[in-house]
Amino acid sequence: MIESGDSVQSPAEALKSLGLTKYEALVYIGLLRVNEATATEVHEISGVPRASVYPVLDRLVQRDIVNISHTSPRRFRAFPPKDGVKRLMQRIEDQAEYVTGALEEIYTERSEVNRGAQDLIWTIYGNENIMSRLADALTHAEEEIRILSCWKMIKNSIIPMLADGIERNVKIEIATDRWEGEVPPGLVVRIKKPPMGHDRFEKDASGGLILIDQQKVLAFTNALKGNPTALYSESEGFVKLFMQFWNSIIERDDDRDQ
Repeated sequence: MIESGDSVQSPAEALKSLGLTKYEALVYIGLLRVNEATATEVHEISGVPRASVYPVLDRLVQRDIVNISHTSPRRFRAFPPKDGVKRLMQRIEDQAEYVTGALEEIYTERSEVNRGAQDLIWTIYGNENIMSRLADALTHAEEEIRILSCWKMIKNSIIPMLADGIERNVKIEIATDRWEGEVPPGLVVRIKKPPMGHDRFEKDASGGLILIDQQKVLAFTNALKGNPTALYSESEGFVKLFMQFWNSIIERDDDRDQ
């Protein structure tokens, strides 16, 4: 038994939350009270205006929660509650899947629209938000990924995100202070000498730089400590700045080794 009260929905209101209109909910509930009924009888049982009954019944038949006979006059029968609600939920899930796909398509094409908006530089706070933005950017990398960070950061957070790029043959280049174990196929690793003692470097250097397709950059600090912060942008000038920084790091140690 359903208790009345401000915090408890009526069955009709609950059905509306599953996508039915008020009249559709009243007609379905009315049909649950009887084995079957004509449109006239549905009008009497549900209280829905006579002129609205036929259109409502047609929609419930289309939703596949009401059956219709081919007798004269036509008679209607509701699916049992468990079946009816299950069918409504499935319809919602199907619509949600379609909408998700359509929105994803819009989202992935966003860089092709309003290029001027990409001059923005976004500040991102918190490890979860930074990792979410990084994962999204790496997933959509098309040609190359360049990574500069300490080994601890790369090992714990970045390597697990690179599997998709490796599988798609995206060129991935990593500059770091050291590497443990074998280098996975598909990665180019450059060991760069830290600017200070190794132990202190790993303790203090908790930042990094990710360059994607020479079009996107994510620069972060305090990734291994509290309150991590990152800057993300697709601004051409911002990307060029960090590309120059990347090249200076690579070329500096290469020259030193010669």
